Amino acid sequence: MVDCERCERGFPHQSAYLQHIRDSRSHNLCDDCGIDFSSWRGLKEHWVQSPDHDYCQYCDEHFSGWSDLIDHYRNDHDYCETCNRIFKNENGLHEHNRQSHKDRYCVSCRRIFRSENNLNSHLKSSIHKPKDVKCPFYGCDMAFVSKSALILHLESGSCQSGVNRQKVNQYVRQMDRNNAITNPSRLLTGGGDTTVDYIASERSWNGQAYECVLCHSRFAALLDLNRHLASPRHQDKIYKCPLSSCGIHFRTLSALCQHVESERCGIMKFQVVRHTLDNMLSGIGRIGYY
Repeated sequence: MVDCERCERGFPHQSAYLQHIRDSRSHNLCDDCGIDFSSWRGLKEHWVQSPDHDYCQYCDEHFSGWSDLIDHYRNDHDYCETCNRIFKNENGLHEHNRQSHKDRYCVSCRRIFRSENNLNSHLKSSIHKPKDVKCPFYGCDMAFVSKSALILHLESGSCQSGVNRQKVNQYVRQMDRNNAITNPSRLLTGGGDTTVDYIASERSWNGQAYECVLCHSRFAALLDLNRHLASPRHQDKIYKCPLSSCGIHFRTLSALCQHVESERCGIMKFQVVRHTLDNMLSGIGRIGYY
């Protein structure tokens, strides 16, 4: 004889008692843990709180693992992953993000970013800023959201004018005679115009991949290795932030411009610096004459 104290009933054997536990509204059994709760609310709270259960209380659904539960939250609910909170609707999540994650949340796009820097980059993109910086060269109708983007376009060699990174560097060397943004110790303002071009051949194959002899990076295709060698990766850091207390150096003019535009070091507060950079960039269309 097996007694149920909660219901004050007796059962002839254990199996009958267990069947009673499963069928009775007075019993709420967690089959996985073997715990019997006096109410449905108690059982549900157990599923929510216990690390042994991956349970969505809003859908009354169990999942096979934590990652599956999180995927469910992302796909079917208005979920804040940072706070691990679910909201009743999209507006509730939006208001939460606007107040609690304003340092990395774009209100107009209703989009949250991993960092404040990522948000700032998004706000400076063509999504929020007009492309009003036009390429000054004849035959090129490209336009950009910033001067650094224009310089990057020219450095890439994709402009129809034929301007590339070497010509940009040459132009800056001629313009920046006081070394406001260039480092004379890196020979940019020296007497020669020589640039070093690295070109890899099939001899770069090491048996497994095409290997860069300078940094030992590996590439599946020779074309990818040569693109790597043609990039600024192995060039000297010939540009510098004009703010002496900053001390950051860069391999390309576009990287310097991005740094200045980011206002991370406060360089744009100085009128002399703004004037110097604006004058240099306003004459960028004359690169072909240098």
